This record gives sequence, structure tokens and C-alpha cells, in this order.
Amino acid sequence: MEVKEESQELLEKKHNSIPGEKSLSCSLTDNNNKSQRRERVKKVFTCPQCAKSFTQKIGLERHMLIHTGEKPFTCSQCGKSFRCKRNLVDHIRVHTGEKPFTCDQCGKSFAYKTGLNRHIRIHTGEKPFMCPQCGRGFALSGAIRRHIKIHSGEKPHTCDHCGKRFTYKENLKEHMRIHTGERPYTCVECGKSFTHVSSLKEHLHTHSAVRPFNCNQCGKTFLSSSILKRHLQVHMQEKPYLCSLCGKSFARLDGFKEHQKIHTGVRTHVCFECGNGFISATHLKLHQRIHTGEKPYKCSHCNKRFSRSGTLKAHERIHTGEKPYHCTACGKSFNQSNQLLSHKKKHHSVVLLQ
Repeated sequence: MEVKEESQELLEKKHNSIPGEKSLSCSLTDNNNKSQRRERVKKVFTCPQCAKSFTQKIGLERHMLIHTGEKPFTCSQCGKSFRCKRNLVDHIRVHTGEKPFTCDQCGKSFAYKTGLNRHIRIHTGEKPFMCPQCGRGFALSGAIRRHIKIHSGEKPHTCDHCGKRFTYKENLKEHMRIHTGERPYTCVECGKSFTHVSSLKEHLHTHSAVRPFNCNQCGKTFLSSSILKRHLQVHMQEKPYLCSLCGKSFARLDGFKEHQKIHTGVRTHVCFECGNGFISATHLKLHQRIHTGEKPYKCSHCNKRFSRSGTLKAHERIHTGEKPYHCTACGKSFNQSNQLLSHKKKHHSVVLLQ
């Protein structure tokens, strides 16, 4: 009986040792190992602040910096700090000027891959951002966000001086120059300054001989279509903007609006040096030259300088001998309008009373 039991045990051992076969105990062990590995993969690291989960501990550690506000990676050039080392590496290109991402279409280089991706849309014509209201496409996400405000009527940017509201921040910035008198765009040819870059571009044509816009009434040529349009009103004698207070009419709306301020007393253009208010930005600019001592207009005959172009023109008549102001009573001529007025008061008082 013992022999039989022993033989049976040997057979079982032999059976279990057949190549390619695994014992039941080994199979159970492998299954347990797989389960443990699956459990390790499924293990998550959860943020105690917002419950966001991560599969790796380092992911949670990086995420926690958002809540703590910690920025351990600091730029040695400017002291700016970042949460991630990758962001610091990207930032350093600001100082080094490195631009490793190059467009294979035109050769233009960029510091960041996102900049290259946006640029490539210029060549491809791709406009992936579509307006849900009108279907218009845009190459940049920022452009569509700006565009959507047109449909919503949103005007979040308000002028502190006059309360006027604007859709875009840059429009408010341009508008503020009306109140401050700032003219950041300067002509390199003559030094004249402008509030808007478009005005500077139009002005630059004055230094060129090209005047492509012709008046079909008198043949006079002009630098821009807007100037030609204003000129045509001279021929048409059209002055559609009528002041209801004094009856004076104007060819242009902006001139009419400026005129109305005379009646209302509104002086929205304030000098920050002395607090005096002015009706228009032009008047404010002229006034500010009192504080700055600026005299941009130089006499070509004697090098004397003036703060106003009108004063320069009157002065130059001393050199040229021009006397454009004529007395209708006696024919005497003068080089300045105030001289003519004084003459009339002194010698032709009866004529003035008529």
C-alpha cells in the first residue's frame, strides 16, 4: 500500500515536470503578480485641494505648485520665476535671442513652436477658428475672441475722463490721447507728431512729389482720397452740419462737434501741468508748448523759431514783403490781419459801423 502511494506521488511529480506545463501553484502565483501590477498601474495620486488625480507622484507635486503659488525656477538674467523648468528654458530665449523654430516656406524663425504654428497659417490660409454668429474664419484664437465682441455689443473698456466706452483696449488707448494730447508718432523728415499711425502715413506723402488723387473739377492733386473728398466740398459748397445755436454750418462732422463745445463750455482736454481745460486736442497741444518750451516751426530766413505755424507764416512776411490783408476802404495793405483791424478802427470807423 505504501509502495502504491509512493508510485502515485512520483507520477504526479513527473506529470508536473513536463516541459511547457506549469504547476497549479505557479499559475496562481503568476495571476497574483499580474493583479498586483494592475493594482499598481491603477494607483492614483489625488490633489487634496481640488481632487484632480494623477498616475504619477511627480505629476501631483507639479500640480500642487498651482495651489501654493510656488515658482522654484528663477531666471538668472531678470529674476522672473516659473513653476516648471520647461517654462524657464523657453523664457531664456527672450534674453539669448535664440529662435530654433524656422518656417520652411519663407525662412522666418521663431522662439517658440506655437509662434511658428500660427505663422504657418499665413502660408496655408488655414482659419480654424469660426465665428458661430456669422461664420467668418480666423487664423488666431485671440482674433475670434475680439471679433465676437462685435456681435455681443460688449464694450468693457471705459474712458475715465469722458465715460466713452470701447470694445477693445487699444481703441481706448488711442482715445485717451485726445485728453492727454499725446502724439507718439513722429515724422523723421520734419519732426511733426501725430496721434495715430495712419495720420503719420498720410503725412509722409507730403515729403514725396507723388499726389495720385485728382479733383475732376479744378485739376488740383492731393495726397490721399480723404483730403480730396474734403476738397470736393469746396466745389459743392456743401455744409450739411448746422449749429442750431448760432446758425453756423460746417462741411465736416468733426468740425461741427468741435464748434459745439464753444456753446456748451465742455473742455474735455485737460493739461496735466496746470489743470487748464481746452475744447480740442489741438488747442491742448498748442498750450502745452508753454510748459515744454517747444518751438517746432523755424524761419527759413533768420532761424527764429515759433511754437505755432500761423505765427511763423506771419513772421516770414517780414522777409518776403507779402501783404495779403487789404483795406477795402482805401486799398492799403498789411502783412498781418490784426494790423488791418487796427487800421480800420483808427481810420475807417464809419465804415465799420455800417
